Amino acid sequence: MPKKEKLDIEKLVGEAARFAELESTYDEPCLYGVTDGKAVGTYLEHKFMQYLAGKYEYKEGNSASGIDFPGLSVDMKVTSVRQPQSSCPFKSARQKIYGLGYHLIVFVYEKTDDHKGRTGRLNMQHTLFVEQDRTADFQMTKGILQILENEGNVEDIVAFMQDKNLPVDDIEANSIAEEIINNPPKQGYLTISNALQWRLQYGRVIHEAGKINGINRVR
Repeated sequence: MPKKEKLDIEKLVGEAARFAELESTYDEPCLYGVTDGKAVGTYLEHKFMQYLAGKYEYKEGNSASGIDFPGLSVDMKVTSVRQPQSSCPFKSARQKIYGLGYHLIVFVYEKTDDHKGRTGRLNMQHTLFVEQDRTADFQMTKGILQILENEGNVEDIVAFMQDKNLPVDDIEANSIAEEIINNPPKQGYLTISNALQWRLQYGRVIHEAGKINGINRVR
C-alpha cells in the first residue's frame, strides 16, 4: 500500500479547491429536503475529511483540540451563502482583538433540491482560507488601531473596550490595553458577536477575499 503524504496547509488549500469543484457537481439523495444548516455542515465536513484521509496523513481534531486540523492550526467552517455565519468556542475576549488563534478554511454553499430526482446539491459559491492574524473582529481592531493612531493611551483603549461591551473585567481590560500599546493587533476581517459561543460572520471576508493579504480566495 503506498505511503500517504503528510498534509500541510498548501496541500489542504489545494484539495479544498478540488473538493469544492467536485462537490458542486454531485447530487446527494440524503441532502434532499434538508434545511438544517448544521446537518449540511456536518455532512460536508465528514465528506471532506474522508476525501483527505484517502490521500494524506494528518492529525484529526477532537473536542479537546476544538479545531478540525490541530496539527496545522486550521479549523473548517461550512456555511450557507444566504447567511454566511457559524459559531466557534469562546476562549477569551482577546480573540476579538488578536484573532481566534488559528486559520480558517471556509466553504460557502448554495443548496438546491432536484424535486424530480429527489436529490440535493451543494453549489460551492466561495472557498476561502483566512490566515489566523486576520480572524479578529473588524470593528474592534479598526477602532483600536484608530485610537493608537490618535496617540491614545491605556485609559482610552479600556474605555473603548467598555463601550463595545467586550466581556472582560477591569483588571483584564487594563492588562489587554497595556498589551495593545506594546503589541498592536492587525486589522481583522470577521464580524464576531458576543455570546456564550462566538458568532462568526463572513460577509466581509467573502467581499475582501483576494484583495487583502491573508484572506485568500481558494476557488
